[in-house]
Amino acid sequence: MAAVIAFESRPNILPDLGETLTQQPSFCEALSQALLREKLVTAHDMVDALRLHKARGGRLADILLARGYVAEGPLFRVLSDVCQVGTFTAQHPPPDPRLIDAFGAVDCLSLHLLPCRVIGAGTLVATAHPEDFHRHRPRLEAIFGPVLMMLAPRSVIEAALLDTRGAGLARLAESRVAAGDSCRSYRPEMLRLPLASLGLIAAVAIILWPAWAVLVVTLVALLSGMAFTGLKMAALFGALRRAPEPPTPIIARLPIVSLMVALYRESDIAPRLIKRLELLDYPQELLDVLLVVEAEDHTTRDALMQADLPGWMRVVIVPNGSVKTKPRALNFALDHCRGSIVGVYDAEDAPEPDQIRKVVHRFYTRGPDLACLQGRLDFYNPRVNWFSRCFTIEYAAWFRLLLPGIERLGLAVPLGGTTLFFRRAVLESLGRWDAHNVTEDADLGMRIARRGYRTELIATTTFEEANCRPRSWVKQRSRWIKGFMMTWLTHMRDPVLLWKELGPRKFIGFQLLLAGSVLHALLAPVLWTFWLLPLGLPHPVATLLPSGGFAVLLTSFLAVEVSLIAFGIAGLAQTRHRMNPLWVPTMVLYYPLATFAAYKAAWEMLVHPFYWDKTSHGEFDQLA
Repeated sequence: MAAVIAFESRPNILPDLGETLTQQPSFCEALSQALLREKLVTAHDMVDALRLHKARGGRLADILLARGYVAEGPLFRVLSDVCQVGTFTAQHPPPDPRLIDAFGAVDCLSLHLLPCRVIGAGTLVATAHPEDFHRHRPRLEAIFGPVLMMLAPRSVIEAALLDTRGAGLARLAESRVAAGDSCRSYRPEMLRLPLASLGLIAAVAIILWPAWAVLVVTLVALLSGMAFTGLKMAALFGALRRAPEPPTPIIARLPIVSLMVALYRESDIAPRLIKRLELLDYPQELLDVLLVVEAEDHTTRDALMQADLPGWMRVVIVPNGSVKTKPRALNFALDHCRGSIVGVYDAEDAPEPDQIRKVVHRFYTRGPDLACLQGRLDFYNPRVNWFSRCFTIEYAAWFRLLLPGIERLGLAVPLGGTTLFFRRAVLESLGRWDAHNVTEDADLGMRIARRGYRTELIATTTFEEANCRPRSWVKQRSRWIKGFMMTWLTHMRDPVLLWKELGPRKFIGFQLLLAGSVLHALLAPVLWTFWLLPLGLPHPVATLLPSGGFAVLLTSFLAVEVSLIAFGIAGLAQTRHRMNPLWVPTMVLYYPLATFAAYKAAWEMLVHPFYWDKTSHGEFDQLA
């Protein structure tokens, strides 16, 4: 009630305040003098903050907080004195949800405005940015009539909105993508009858004509393997044609870049993540790092509360919803972002220090049709065991050959889940991420291509932790394969429309990459029967074909195997890992786990299509 009385006692100050705050130098001067007078900021730090403000623009308060020159509490106490208004705190009565709905909860989040309550003839509206309040006043007054400004830290506004309208914001985060583009309408029952019928036909064929049934499945498996391997070899030649790097431009005013990191049950890795992101050499006052945590994940939240977060990092709490996935968390957190460029990292990531500068420069030199930049992923623990070596070889081939080659062939790029950077305006126009798709990255890559935008690979690397345990690896790989299945089904609802939007080349590439890779993994056991021959055992279909026909099948199988080995060696050669290429042929024992993961994914498509099988991190963190 004290804050209310304070507003009622000086009602004539606020109408003139907007005019005062439009004069940025006057406001900055008043704020800086007040902070110096209170001895909350040293003269040296204030000179530095004012210099950065003049050179880069933005808000002086944000620069002071980002640089750690002042704490949030004292800053807002001084702001309250400078603006001669009260401050809304967590101890005040909760805001009126009807007022929030009238302005829009999403706009309240993005603009950091909080309509609190009606008092007398006016409406109290809290803001975290008093110097911007005059710009929002016309809209606020059109909705509420006369408004009275008060202050509130950004964290207080976000917490109040979460408490008041968290459930609605959670539902919105789950349905950002249009229904026609989302997989949320998928129902497992749709596949059960067709698959049961197909299984019955296959069982009858195996009983009546076993050898011919094996031959048909072998041909399908071989064709899918050849198609996917052919795409890899085409990408190899495309990737080896080096595209010239654009010259580094001189940018007069660098943009704010928001980086989102979704954390779930990762309390032990959060402090290491903070240290790694602190190594980024982009100006701290232009970095906006959001550590996105589920509301129920109290262990991670507690760990972040105890961590000494710099001013340019903040925690975003995601309210509970009907699904618990990374894309839902990112959809919710995007409304909290300040940057025009938005990036995504994983919890265990260690990006190269100059990565953000490279991203900003590439966006600056490319046209507006460039929607996304995909960085390279590599591992910082490649030699833990044989498993980590195989995973490192696979990642090297994927991120240094396959994806760059796909881009240069003019095909749609399936995005990786991290080291992704977007023009925020384009991301918003696409509906953000599909909260129900467990490979939201690959799905978003397809939607980028369908809407006529482009994705480019950028020569900067983020180092991750390789899965070194078979159980953890299978869980992660099954989620990826399930997502590929879901993405293919979603985009193939209307094949004619997909053909029109992608064009023939991208449409064929889409089939080879998604359908080809999934079929190759599912049907690989049939191809393993060719390994019976070196053991002196007959192949089941050898008697059905003339010697020349069977030789063609065998040669095709061996060509696929040799091509995969060559592809792995070529990918490994693009890295700085001094790993013996003789490890690559041993991956013949690694790929069967992908088949097991594919069967797990197929089963989950029928019983738990939206289940996110969480990958554990921090077990082999050699950069800790």
